[in-house]
Amino acid sequence: MRHMLTTAEELARVVTLSDDERHGLAASKALFRTGLTPYYADLMDPGDPSCPVRMQAIPRAAELEIRGEELRDPLGEDSHRPAPCVVHKYPDRALFLVVDRCAIYCRHCNRRRLVGGDDPPNASEIEAGLAYLRRTPRIRDVLISGGDPLLLATAKLDDLLGRLRAIPHLETIRIGTRIPVVCPMRVDAELVAALRKHHPLFVNTHFNHAKELTPEARAACERLVDAGIPVGNQTVLLRGINSSVRSLRALFRGLLRWRVKPYYLFQGDTVIGTDHLRTPVDAAIELYAGLRGWMNSMAVPHLVIDAPGGGGKLPIGPTYIVERRPDAVVVRTYRGKLVEYPEARAQDCAVPYDRVFFAGVPEDDDREGSAEVLDLP
Repeated sequence: MRHMLTTAEELARVVTLSDDERHGLAASKALFRTGLTPYYADLMDPGDPSCPVRMQAIPRAAELEIRGEELRDPLGEDSHRPAPCVVHKYPDRALFLVVDRCAIYCRHCNRRRLVGGDDPPNASEIEAGLAYLRRTPRIRDVLISGGDPLLLATAKLDDLLGRLRAIPHLETIRIGTRIPVVCPMRVDAELVAALRKHHPLFVNTHFNHAKELTPEARAACERLVDAGIPVGNQTVLLRGINSSVRSLRALFRGLLRWRVKPYYLFQGDTVIGTDHLRTPVDAAIELYAGLRGWMNSMAVPHLVIDAPGGGGKLPIGPTYIVERRPDAVVVRTYRGKLVEYPEARAQDCAVPYDRVFFAGVPEDDDREGSAEVLDLP
């Protein structure tokens, strides 16, 4: 981390910078910080500006083109912050932002307004966030993010996880991190030993291209999985980087071989300066049709749009229902064949389809979408 590459001069020692990249780097201070680890820089093709690793890490002149529909806060997080460091958009889960530093400043970052700046979360803000989580029993899951939480010192992260685990109503804790991708040596025995103390604990990481699937990254992921920590992956669909069926299949199959579950495939967020990296929605759905049915479903993530303004993650995908009739629906298989599926004859069933046996099922008082649930003004 002390040797992160942050300037054009440093990057020019490892790649031959194009004019487009030099232009982007010259303007990057006013846009969004540049920085990547030497390990990740070593994955870049030194002579090819279209290298998928370079395109994620080195800014281009197109970042200067800010469109009217692009947003500083594309996911509406700042309007759902009932306490410092806490984003509470969903009824039963919350985001806890504990650090503002990353091991890479991805050019598609949707939180660039918060990370890499000069105003990190302080101790009093972290305490206020913990207090909100303690007094909000409807929160059953917390996602620790930032920045990258695995950049915290192991002892500090261990203490934070212990304080979260002491909150009785928190059932699960998740960590969002790109460390296994860009600084896999951080996932050492000491870190894994600290994490495994706080089960049930889940890690979601962020591989975008098969070129990132290195032996070092595999070792990092497998250390976590071997410690009983499930690892999922959240990929962003990026134009010219992974926007092909061949690229996505290679990535997801490779992750599954490592026991990393492809979890989400995100349509790019409408963050400022990223239009050149976003893929049209119809193209995304067409790419997804080349995954579903053509490969092990365990390797197929959910294709989602994270709705601008805080609407949450919405699944999108191909439409397989072609026709609806009272007695059947006609569906199209992944190979394009039309098949009839007979509808259930609910009136002839001994037990109505809407009768549910609730014995032993606890009362659920969540009211989706309620401002009262979210403790918001």
